[in-house]
Order: sequence, then structure tokens, then C-alpha cells
Amino acid sequence: MSALKDRLRSDLTTALKARDALRASTIRMVLAAISTAEVAGTTARELSDEDVLDVLGKEAKKRREAAEAFTAGDRPELAQKERDEAAILADYLPAALSDAEVAAIVTDAVAQAGAAGEGMKAMGRVMGIVQPQVKGRADGGAVAAEVKRQLGA
Repeated sequence: MSALKDRLRSDLTTALKARDALRASTIRMVLAAISTAEVAGTTARELSDEDVLDVLGKEAKKRREAAEAFTAGDRPELAQKERDEAAILADYLPAALSDAEVAAIVTDAVAQAGAAGEGMKAMGRVMGIVQPQVKGRADGGAVAAEVKRQLGA
């Protein structure tokens, strides 16, 4: 079993003992999503730590998007709950990259791909180099926007 999944289970026990309802429900939700991912597909399998991080990232993204939707729908109490859940999930995710760090990674990738001045034709090559470096640590939309900016699109 993955170490991260073990950590989630022990943190669930701790949250239940501390009567921290929000943390407990958030961790339960993540563990359910992990279990669903384990049985998805043709055969059941045990997820690695990297796979568990992917599930955590997807769940955190869902929380951010839901918070935005609730804010747009004038439901601040529900938006705050979603933001609180996202903050709990952030404890388990690797530290996010700053905009400057993403820009530096993209600049290196453009140079590595020899894509300077090629415009949008080189977007796929550059993203292929950047994605493994920023996976789980930066929003894909923000990375794509930075690549487009640097390619002059």
C-alpha cells in the first residue's frame, strides 16, 4: 500500500478522534476517490504514491472550480466550505510552483525544444517537455498560458 494512502488513513483516524468533521469528511471523500480509481478499468490494482497524488490533484481542482462556481452563484458559505476542503487537500500535495518558477521552466523548455520564434506550431513539443516537470505542482491552464505567451501567440 502506498505511504500516502496510509498517511490519509491515519489522519482520518486522528480527525475522527479530534471530532474535526470537515477534515474527516474531506479525507473520507479522497479515500473514496482513491478506492474508485483502484477499481476503475479492467482489473483492480493498488495505486502508487504518484497515482494517489494524481487523484488528490484532481479532487483539489474540483474543489477550486466548485468554489468559483459557488462564488459566481452568490453562495459564499458553500464557496468557503469548498476552499476549506481545498486547503486540507493542499496539505497532501507537493508545494505549488510560483509564476516565476513556471516561467523559468517554460523558458528552458522553449530553448531545449529550439522553438523560439516558431509560434503555436511548437506548443505541443514545449508542453511535452514542461508537463513532467510541473505535474501536480502547477495549474495546467496557467502553464499553457505561459507557453503561449513565450511562443508569441
